Amino acid sequence: MAATKALLMLENFIDGKFLPCSSYIDSYDPSTGEVYCRVPNSGKDEIEAAVKAAREAFPGWSSRSPQERSRVLNQVADLLEQSLEEFAQAESKDQGKTLALARTMDIPRSVQNFRFFASSILHHISECTQMDHLGCMHYTVRTPVGVAGLISPWNLPLYLLTWKIAPAMAAGNTVIAKPSELTSVTAWMLCRLLDEAGVPPGVVNIVFGTGPRVGEALVSHPEVPLISFTGSQPTAERITQLSAPHCKKLSLELGGKNPAIIFEDANLDECVPATVRSSFANQGEICLCTSRIFVQKSIYREFLKRFVEATREWKVGIPSDPLASMGALISKAHLEKVRSYVKKALAEGAQIQCGEGVDKLSLPARNQAGYFMLPTVITDIRDESCCMTEEIFGPVTCVVPFDSEEEVIERANSLKYGLAAVVWSSNVGRVHRVAKKLQSGLVWTNCWLIRELNLPFGGMKSSGIGREGAKDSYDFFTEIKTITIKH
Repeated sequence: MAATKALLMLENFIDGKFLPCSSYIDSYDPSTGEVYCRVPNSGKDEIEAAVKAAREAFPGWSSRSPQERSRVLNQVADLLEQSLEEFAQAESKDQGKTLALARTMDIPRSVQNFRFFASSILHHISECTQMDHLGCMHYTVRTPVGVAGLISPWNLPLYLLTWKIAPAMAAGNTVIAKPSELTSVTAWMLCRLLDEAGVPPGVVNIVFGTGPRVGEALVSHPEVPLISFTGSQPTAERITQLSAPHCKKLSLELGGKNPAIIFEDANLDECVPATVRSSFANQGEICLCTSRIFVQKSIYREFLKRFVEATREWKVGIPSDPLASMGALISKAHLEKVRSYVKKALAEGAQIQCGEGVDKLSLPARNQAGYFMLPTVITDIRDESCCMTEEIFGPVTCVVPFDSEEEVIERANSLKYGLAAVVWSSNVGRVHRVAKKLQSGLVWTNCWLIRELNLPFGGMKSSGIGREGAKDSYDFFTEIKTITIKH
């Protein structure tokens, strides 16, 4: 009984109040494999209550001026920043990522999301044209859509949740958010700040639970006209099916199988450490991570030697270890799935240069049952292999040689995904030429994960529908109307 009492018990946040649920699901600490938290197993009833609250709050919130909404968002940002350490500790424990990453990336970016959209909402302008010969003037206005359904993933829990909540609120919508049931704690903690920041009851409602129960109830609800989702392609297909009868607005940010293309004139002193980071940051659990590394033949052996050496220096450790570069994967099932790809590669005759099954993983006794895995580099693998075509979403990357620019562009573009790519070259003309030809929504050259929030974020092909960013998020979270006045 003592262990049960010690569990963290989360509650739904609906209409400004924390409400218990009739049933709960276990949430595990990835670094120990032990249950440490219980998450509401919500369903249709909770979504009905949240929709009612959000609809009732909509007229008041949407009629506030952008300046008033901006002030509230800035207040949320200030309170979150004041609690940065508490949130970073919680995010690290809940997700398995290193505390250092939660402190320097996840929570600061969550703060920035609120500040960014608090500012950008003040700077949108509308269009106006005149037809003097007909005595008419035309102008556009943008109005909030209504109740926004927001579904966020487990890899960057608060970071990606706030990337949706902030622009939805800024544009004047009310919100029903469903975080991943695997990582719900920081979303629950955020609810405690909303009232203090002056967010009126019902403007933000957070309902916890699984996709099949609460996610489907949210997506299929006729009074939720807009869905923003970040996650897997199969779930996106289901969301599209459920949304189709209601013609909902959809923004779908899905997976990737992102290539890095390393030409023979690349600066390897910069390229090698950056590519280790782009392959294994956050345990490789970022949709933008590199998982196919194409290296020009003349430098292939040198790059591989340096890359494997640098990968072996990435320490896997408990999330609180300040020297750890990688923490634990999200769940036992996900760890087994990632490991299965390495087994498939071996069965196909590929070589494992370092990591899984090659090097020894050293962990403290209490973390032996945690979901840890060494960063793994695979070579001698065919482009048709599942390790080269399917999103693994873990600390596994493949390194293969290429001959020519035309060849590598064709190979990089050969998959159904088109989220992100990296190009390494000191030839400016080549960098521009290759970036333009790659079928990717984002292309970084000689760097990785440097983000400008004003500009569009999103993927091509099966990597998603729509874009997010200052203008794109505003367009998505509003409806545009053309008004004609005859004078």
